[in-house]
Amino acid sequence: MMAPYPKALGVAAVCYVGVDYLREVAPELHAFLRPCLWGFFAVAAAARAPFYEYWNRELRSVGLFLGSLVFMLSALCIEALAVQYVTTVLGLDWHWATAPLPDSGQWLLLFLNEQLPSPIVAFLRAPVIGLHHFLMLFLLLGFSVLYGCVRAPGLGLGARYMFTMGVGRLIRVMTFVATILPSARPWCAHSRFKTPNHPHPWAQKYYMPYYHNYDNIREVINRDVAFAEVEKYPPEYVPKWGRMQFFVNILRPLDPSQTGNGSENWFSTLKRAGGGCNDLVYSGHMYVAVLTAMAWTEAYPGWTSVFIWLLVAHSGQREIRERHHYSVDVVAGIYMGVLLWWTTSWIWSRKDRSQELRLKQLALVEGDIQKAAKEGDLEKVRSMLNRVDKAGKEEKISDTTLYTFGGIIIFATLSLGLLAFTWTADG
Repeated sequence: MMAPYPKALGVAAVCYVGVDYLREVAPELHAFLRPCLWGFFAVAAAARAPFYEYWNRELRSVGLFLGSLVFMLSALCIEALAVQYVTTVLGLDWHWATAPLPDSGQWLLLFLNEQLPSPIVAFLRAPVIGLHHFLMLFLLLGFSVLYGCVRAPGLGLGARYMFTMGVGRLIRVMTFVATILPSARPWCAHSRFKTPNHPHPWAQKYYMPYYHNYDNIREVINRDVAFAEVEKYPPEYVPKWGRMQFFVNILRPLDPSQTGNGSENWFSTLKRAGGGCNDLVYSGHMYVAVLTAMAWTEAYPGWTSVFIWLLVAHSGQREIRERHHYSVDVVAGIYMGVLLWWTTSWIWSRKDRSQELRLKQLALVEGDIQKAAKEGDLEKVRSMLNRVDKAGKEEKISDTTLYTFGGIIIFATLSLGLLAFTWTADG
């Protein structure tokens, strides 16, 4: 049995954030140190894996882990389609012409820029941490189970993180699709999306006639019928996407005759956009950041968790400052992350439930034990106590199976983490 290293995780987290920030102040040193640090983390995980005592717990959690992974990826696909829809349905002209909403949080930050010392303002503006950093911090937390920093199973913790991520993303989709809000960056849609300038026929009929005509708004409230005449707009381009034809109304590709390019399939159209350009309530960046902070707070409480929450606060004010989101999105992202993390404690918890299982089993046989003791039947008492003891223990699995499984898990999770880091490095 190897000794745990509970204090090493906090040092590793601070080193990771510090080394990666060198990209802003010392790019050459960052280019040298980052691969060294990543290599150290990978070697440390691989070297510890053969001595890890709880691979049997990890093996029992693999089904839940894979199910949560599939659920999260499905939720992210649904979110990607919804993001495309809320941007394209109104057309690029609407995005350019519609002013951002008034935001008290933006006003407050501009006021503080005038009042605070310039070094503090410079620190608040600095890109200290991004979305991919929070994902990496969670990976550090999950792999720290190998060194006894976090209670096993690490796959259980990962499953809880991904399942909560998926639930939050689906709730977010229902929120921002329900009411479409203008972006805090009016030029965003023109720079990211290639979609028609005019609105979709749905918006042509149900929104545009009432956009600025207050008399029509009053009348549609009274009638509860879309009565206004629809203006003439260019015809919709309808490609042939086979079984994915229903995506046409969501993705709204441009006519190749207008772009000079060839016809695109639905997947190429979907992946071309680099994120949403409406205000998406609530902030996905903040939701990821808060889930990471909540995981650290529960699994590894202490000064490092406080450090993570300070990073969350810094990231949140930058989201508002740089107008990626309105203040309401950041606030909602924080409390949704906290509340949803609390609701998924049944997947993984810091508490060891083996003692709880023994106590439940003891309560079930307590009367029988007392009866057997009075009758002097020591063999029966011993048998029932053994059943109580086994209730909190796990069945033995062959070492070959555990080591093979452990190698696969280490390789797969490191690969997934690297892919997630790469795909989210641009925010």
